[in-house]
Amino acid sequence: MASHSKTAKHVLDDWRPDDPAFWDQTGHKIASRNLWISIPALLLAFSVWLVWSMVVAKLPLVGFNYSTNQLFWLAALPGLSGATLRIFYSFMVPIFGGRLWTTLTTASLLLPAIGIGYAVQDPTTPYTMFLALAFLCGLGGGNFASSMANISFFFPANQKGQALALNAGLGNAGVSVMQFLVPLAITAGVFGALGGAPQLITTDAGTSELWLQNAGFVWVPFLLLATIASWFGMSDIADAKASFADQAVIFKRKHNWIMCWLYTGTFGSFIGYSAGFPLLATTQFPDADALRFVFLGPLVGALSRSATGWIADKFGGGRVTFWTFIGMALAVVGVLYFLGIKDQPGAFWGFFAMFMILFFATGVGNASTFQMIPVIFKSEVARLMPSESAENKQRHASKEAAATIGFTSAIAAYGAFFIPKSYGTSIVATGGPEAALIGFIGFYITCIAVTWWYYTRKNAEISC
Repeated sequence: MASHSKTAKHVLDDWRPDDPAFWDQTGHKIASRNLWISIPALLLAFSVWLVWSMVVAKLPLVGFNYSTNQLFWLAALPGLSGATLRIFYSFMVPIFGGRLWTTLTTASLLLPAIGIGYAVQDPTTPYTMFLALAFLCGLGGGNFASSMANISFFFPANQKGQALALNAGLGNAGVSVMQFLVPLAITAGVFGALGGAPQLITTDAGTSELWLQNAGFVWVPFLLLATIASWFGMSDIADAKASFADQAVIFKRKHNWIMCWLYTGTFGSFIGYSAGFPLLATTQFPDADALRFVFLGPLVGALSRSATGWIADKFGGGRVTFWTFIGMALAVVGVLYFLGIKDQPGAFWGFFAMFMILFFATGVGNASTFQMIPVIFKSEVARLMPSESAENKQRHASKEAAATIGFTSAIAAYGAFFIPKSYGTSIVATGGPEAALIGFIGFYITCIAVTWWYYTRKNAEISC
């Protein structure tokens, strides 16, 4: 049985998930509880992180006179801050413990949620205040790195892939939940007098009311519940404790940096397209009422990630990743085609369909790349530490894989900044987003080449 410290009942002093008897008798129940508390906390983190993708599209309607480039900056900044915070967050669980860190980081999301609610009610709120709030939304982006590292410690090697796919996939669904819920929440005064007065919107169809502040306020009660659940329901694993110096060994591992590149191609694309899709769709197809449908993209990506982990387990993560990048490159070619005929009937739906394919492919690739990391580090640690016992090899491999999972997610999250910002820069420089999309195709080609060379060709360094 798992024993608990007398002074810290939430600390697991004995944790052996790879022992079948221990897992069946005790481990599975504890790991599942931590996973199912982690998932809604991570879902809320993604919701707050990407909430600007919807708010920004509505700011001009409620009296904020910003240029298109300024709006893309607001959509992109949470990605920049979230990715940067992930670098630090990825090492925090072994230092502070998953329970405490999840509780603190979930509670921290109350700052941007409440701040947005108040700032959007006043059209004189300075642009710098919105930049600060956009930066604080990045707190939600940071949570992914620590959440994934934490969950990786709870499950045996043969179940890590599916557990991480569930945590990440359903957590990623926070983007689509947000993009679906916010348009509904802002159309009604759901918080009564506490939520503030509505803004009046005048269009060709007449005058209507909008409660844009609810885009922030709607998350507050859920964040409070998730914070309480994390503190009282989650556990820390004593053996997972490690200093930053212990984890920093991954910076010497070549495959850490290779996986950063590849995961930027999959997750960086998912989160970048999620952040930029609403504004791109509304600027390129202003008559399509695109905001009603954009939530479907992140939803498709999240569900495909959580549902397709078995494909990588069956066929190999490297092989699945290789073909995923080919599909993504072809889908962007399709996006370019429909942008080229955007004035013709049906062009929006072709554009939309290509993005759905893109989102689906990013989900498959997200699952396959994370399936690769434990496999790679199990092989690497065995090669680099041949004299260590099997138990020590497993412990080192688990810690290095967890740190790499967190760190690669940090680097990949910069996609949430670069993709929306690339759209804005391309539009300013050339009048359209096509230059940015061509650049994305070039990047996917490099990912195809790297995956083939290191992981899928005959006599590859590590076959997976």
